[in-house]
Amino acid sequence: MDAFTAIAEPTRRNILEMLSANGNLAATDIYKKFSSSPPAISQHLKVLREAKLVRVEKRAQQRIYYINPEPMKKLEKWIKQFAAAKEKDYTRLDSLLEKMKANEPMLPFE
Repeated sequence: MDAFTAIAEPTRRNILEMLSANGNLAATDIYKKFSSSPPAISQHLKVLREAKLVRVEKRAQQRIYYINPEPMKKLEKWIKQFAAAKEKDYTRLDSLLEKMKANEPMLPFE
């Protein structure tokens, strides 16, 4: 599963936010934060692992979950590229609107 599909689900985003805020959490601590059943949360954790968004470490009887930073950096890079392209479009639109306000002649693709 890809990262975008994994984070499309609100519960999985909440889990990532919890891990981000706490650094790491045991699976049992994650289960306690949700009204969903432990098997349902376990399935969400599995999806996050398969998408490589989290890492898990087994300590005795516990499974400790951590954010995996590399896929998050890739998501961030994609989002920044997308935002930069949109910002360029908005800047062009602002320029066009300013010309319209000033009644200046407009060329379609400046």
